[in-house]
Amino acid sequence: MSADSRQHPGFTGQASPYLSEALISLGNLRHNLACIRAITGPERRIMGIVKANAYGHGAPEVTATLEAEGIRDFGVANIHEAIELKQAHRMQPDSRILAFASPLAGHIGLYLEHGIEMTVCDHETVRAAEAKAAATGGRLRVQVKVDTGMGRLGVTPGEAAGLLDLIDASPNLELVGIYTHFAESHKPGGFTARQLEAFLHVTGAYEQRTGKTVTKHAANSGAIVSMPDSRLDMVRPGILLYGCHPVDAEPASVPVRPVMQLQCRVMFVKEIPAGTTISYSRTWRAPTPTDIATLAIGYADGLHRSLSNRAKVAIGGRRFSQAGTVTMDQTMVDLGKDHPVRVGDTAVLFGWDGPTAGEQAIAAGTISYELLCSVSRRVKRIFV
Repeated sequence: MSADSRQHPGFTGQASPYLSEALISLGNLRHNLACIRAITGPERRIMGIVKANAYGHGAPEVTATLEAEGIRDFGVANIHEAIELKQAHRMQPDSRILAFASPLAGHIGLYLEHGIEMTVCDHETVRAAEAKAAATGGRLRVQVKVDTGMGRLGVTPGEAAGLLDLIDASPNLELVGIYTHFAESHKPGGFTARQLEAFLHVTGAYEQRTGKTVTKHAANSGAIVSMPDSRLDMVRPGILLYGCHPVDAEPASVPVRPVMQLQCRVMFVKEIPAGTTISYSRTWRAPTPTDIATLAIGYADGLHRSLSNRAKVAIGGRRFSQAGTVTMDQTMVDLGKDHPVRVGDTAVLFGWDGPTAGEQAIAAGTISYELLCSVSRRVKRIFV
């Protein structure tokens, strides 16, 4: 739990100007980074994954906090996220950003202009990058992604040697890393072990053939926890940094803390008789006389409609069941008859003072990653 977060009006009973808000505990972020360092060791670099606006937490603020803790490697989804981050936050001179997406030819110049490390997966991209760098007199830092079984992006292990040799022969390209991605990193044996073996065969052959040493990385959050052999030279924590477990139903041994608390105001409280139905399609009916609270949050704010009649909500330290279909701007909660809830109270959808994002994700039939990334711009981020 973040002690700093209790200074916020949502915790003191004072009026908040916002109907919905996401408290972001930078103290919990630092704690989670320390947990990851404790198990990976000081000799390994850590790449902070800040794609998708740092999983909805605010990429500029998260990046600045991680930089203050010594992190210098950052991963984003694509060149546009990289540029947006650099424009929003003045990064340390020695910080590096890797864009994971394979670039379109027309975007290669942006990598050179903004100093972003580029992922390459094929010969055509390498040739286009060399031509663009030569034409501008620049030098482009690249990383090769090897597809060992994810099936998404990357050069095949059998074609990797030729691609790596082509980069080494390019005077304006600098190979700074080779990486892969696991398809089921929470399962350390079987397919994941074969992926790692294939990757290490590629990197080992390259280093032996050339006499060079290159940064190798494969471990995401799941592999950091479950597969120590995959940690290599650098690890790429994402969901662990933000205080959720890689598999929501299987809490990991790492004592991470939630970085985001999604909360909102109680807008209205009303008494209803038994038999009253609530919300669209009348999916909930009061079995007995009860009180219903209407909350200032809906699926436009990121509260998944699939949580209808499934979510738990914390108000005043007590948990209540959500009632009826989640609507675009509001959702309802069954308070029962014995409760202290009043208009203006804070309702916690997930976070350190309520259900976890993992619990809500299980109820919604999804994963905590999606819940965090779904919190919309309409929800005010408050850094505590």
